Amino acid sequence: MKEGLIKDTYEVVIKEMQTLITVLYIIAVGVGMLFNYQKFDEFGINIFNYADVFDFLIAPFSDLRILIFTSISFALIYVFYRVELLFKRKFPKLYAKLSFRSKKVKSNSSKYLVFAFVFIYYLYISADIYGNISKDHIMDQPSVKIRFSDNEIKEGKMIGKTKEVVFLLNGEKVEVIPILSLVKEIEIIK
Repeated sequence: MKEGLIKDTYEVVIKEMQTLITVLYIIAVGVGMLFNYQKFDEFGINIFNYADVFDFLIAPFSDLRILIFTSISFALIYVFYRVELLFKRKFPKLYAKLSFRSKKVKSNSSKYLVFAFVFIYYLYISADIYGNISKDHIMDQPSVKIRFSDNEIKEGKMIGKTKEVVFLLNGEKVEVIPILSLVKEIEIIK
């Protein structure tokens, strides 16, 4: 009897973990899309016009800063949630007054909506900061030379790339170079 109970509990935990990991990955991809959009938007590029789905599937893991911002975001929301529960348990009357609830109202939906709004707002602000930091980093990096198969050379700061195009900042002008245009090499100029 105990063996069956343990097996059933184990299967439930595994199924819940799979769901949790899937949801967290989907959120991480959405966060990666937001952060990449803000990075490229600093240069006037709408990355959604040039990238495909596969470019965004690895977006949260392609830059350590995105992963750090996402992890900090999840940790902060969890900490705020735990502090709110502690406050509710230690000071129930004050909590009821501050949350505009009477003892008759038992709805938590407004609390979760506020948490979701704060989380999305925080991510948007973080993505904007990330975009500014990325722009400064790109402006400080060395120039690159891109050599085409016909020996034509273009020089500038590499903003980034997708599977199909390379974004190059040449002075104030952003050039979008299709990789299929027979790029022979990309050289970093130090």
